[in-house]
Amino acid sequence: MARSASAMRGQILESALRLFAVHGFRGTSLQDIASDAGCSKASLLYHFAGKEKLLTELLIPAQDALAALLDRVAELKGDRLVEETVVGYVDLTLRFRREIRLLFEDITEMSCHQDLNVMELADGLLDALAGRSQHPPARVAAWMVLGAVFITGATDDEVAPDEVLRAEMIRSALRTLDHTPS
Repeated sequence: MARSASAMRGQILESALRLFAVHGFRGTSLQDIASDAGCSKASLLYHFAGKEKLLTELLIPAQDALAALLDRVAELKGDRLVEETVVGYVDLTLRFRREIRLLFEDITEMSCHQDLNVMELADGLLDALAGRSQHPPARVAAWMVLGAVFITGATDDEVAPDEVLRAEMIRSALRTLDHTPS
């Protein structure tokens, strides 16, 4: 029985995301994705104009969610800004594990992608994690949290159940940023 166009599209996206997360964007060919999705390369190209369009469609939901987080914390200051940003970033990382992994593991490639505003969002996240401080210790701690949350949340290993992992990631990130929850 033939799959519907939307089912085929969904399978192609799922295969692309899984393969990109494992082999990277450059390390995955259209043929790899088509084979994994159980379709021909021609069928894949019928649904998506190329690998870049697949990448864009995969990352836009995570990008939009991060932009929404940054909008939500835009007016906050001090501890509330840092706490809300940490909680939001941890939640996004756990929700979009493979997308975040793909985004940060190949940040150079992603930052050059014309349909994504990766560097602007990463800078906004870093600034919010630092409490908008330009002081070097705050910036270094923010960089550490930015990287550690992504690495911990995007791991394939089951470190702990998600609720335990979430709580510990938030606690550790706030401690690294020298903040205690209000």
